[in-house]
Amino acid sequence: MSSIAANLQAVRRRIADALHGEAREVRLVAVSKMRGAEAIREARAAGCQDFGENYVQEALPKIAALGGEGVTWHFIGPLQSNKARDVAEHFDWFHALDRGKLAAALSRHRESQHEPLQVCIQVNISAEATKSGVSMAEVTPLAREIASLPGLRLRGLMGIASPDLQKARGEFAQLRATFERLKAEGFALDTLSMGMTQDLETAVAEGSTLVRVGTAIFGKRDPLPGPLPRERERA
Repeated sequence: MSSIAANLQAVRRRIADALHGEAREVRLVAVSKMRGAEAIREARAAGCQDFGENYVQEALPKIAALGGEGVTWHFIGPLQSNKARDVAEHFDWFHALDRGKLAAALSRHRESQHEPLQVCIQVNISAEATKSGVSMAEVTPLAREIASLPGLRLRGLMGIASPDLQKARGEFAQLRATFERLKAEGFALDTLSMGMTQDLETAVAEGSTLVRVGTAIFGKRDPLPGPLPRERERA
């Protein structure tokens, strides 16, 4: 068994253990930023279908190389509006939607596609200035705006918690409460995108339905050859 396959198996065990027998599916997105196409192929061969990227310039050649291999592509980092077309045309999911202008751009560029772009609103659950995302108070107005756009389907919420696991638990719980409130208000949501390598157990215990894991699957990151793309790093 390859190391990536073994690592995937270990991550799946961590998720199963965190569920404590609860009959709930948790989707695993392998964060493949700064990884080559061969590493993604190896993970795909081990049964992983979902891959997350942060940088448009880095991701597009990999998407082209892996076309037709049954991969679902998630863009999980912050995005400039001038790159909305690339994400709308080449990705299946966008997890970091945090403003109406970007939502409108994504919808406009996605309308020619057969399926709407699946999106999550990013909420700044740790209230850190260095992290993107809307405040809790801004979630409902943005959700209403997204729901009116034909090229998008709002699936849920995404959050990145504080490094301290005790704080993270409360932040994840607050995001889940907001998620449940939106559902009670009539939004058809099914995705809580929260939890990464270091805190996936905490996130799953607090109701995560999707975790974004990179290091635990692929190991420590080594920069790809060439200059680093301009987009800021996010997961």
